[in-house]
Amino acid sequence: MSPASNSDPVSPRDAAPLSVLGAFAIEVVGDAPVDRDRLAQAEVGALAHLIARDLADFAPEAARLELIIVGAHYDPVELLRPGWPLHRELDELAARAPRGGLERDNGRIIAFGASGSVLPGTLAPSPDYLGGPLRLVPFVLKGAEDVVARVGDAFERDLIEVGMAAADTALAAQAAFGLQVEHARFMTVHDLAAMTSIQYEHAGLAPLWPLLETALLHTGESAWLDAAPEPLVHYVDGEARIALMSPASWEQHYDHGIATTDDGQRERQQRLFQFFQGRQRQIAAVLGAHGIAVQFVHCDLDDDCRAALA
Repeated sequence: MSPASNSDPVSPRDAAPLSVLGAFAIEVVGDAPVDRDRLAQAEVGALAHLIARDLADFAPEAARLELIIVGAHYDPVELLRPGWPLHRELDELAARAPRGGLERDNGRIIAFGASGSVLPGTLAPSPDYLGGPLRLVPFVLKGAEDVVARVGDAFERDLIEVGMAAADTALAAQAAFGLQVEHARFMTVHDLAAMTSIQYEHAGLAPLWPLLETALLHTGESAWLDAAPEPLVHYVDGEARIALMSPASWEQHYDHGIATTDDGQRERQQRLFQFFQGRQRQIAAVLGAHGIAVQFVHCDLDDDCRAALA
């Protein structure tokens, strides 16, 4: 998948790419504490220079591009949202920044840090997602379209295999943020999406991933989660519509046999329905964490639930 443009954060492969979206990924040791989730403006430069150097080591032409970065780290769900809002915010803030930036041989570096404890724009990491094992420092590379295209292709092809950060970069991040680094590497947003899909599979969320992938990577398209015994979900028009079923409509939709009068069977049906409701809440929470609006749509007995979600 090609890098994203400013006007369309997920451009088709045949569109002219204008930027490369990626992240410096820090895997934190176990339950080790993390002292800081953001750096002051005066502290960002040293880490930004090391990251720029590492990216140029992977693809020398990256040194010709403008690196836009923030001195803060985030959970994967904060990056993996439709429209790539964190990367878009970096791009928009950079467009309004004074010319100049940090010194660099070729392309300039624009690094955003906190003034006091306040980051510019909407760059503040959410306190709801602190403490995860993988922390991400997002970056954008911009410049001449032909250079961006070549660097983007190289990163999409190779970065997941060769993108380990240099030791001094990992140590600088460890010291700056006050955390313990297990591994530090670079990846594109598409590498991150692929890695997250595997993690979700291990967490029992594989049926939801095609819908999430559509929201992230195929803007404007729709997708269904319609695979018993999973909740019925339709992603369309930028939101996820979840069928909110009564026990009777649930039994009808999933063909659980609403006519049964056996007490043991009815108790089992009740437990299954409670599990189903819990699964609905879990799916709604995951979608919400990824910045996808969720709407519950009532589906009563004898209703066509798919039609209700259309």
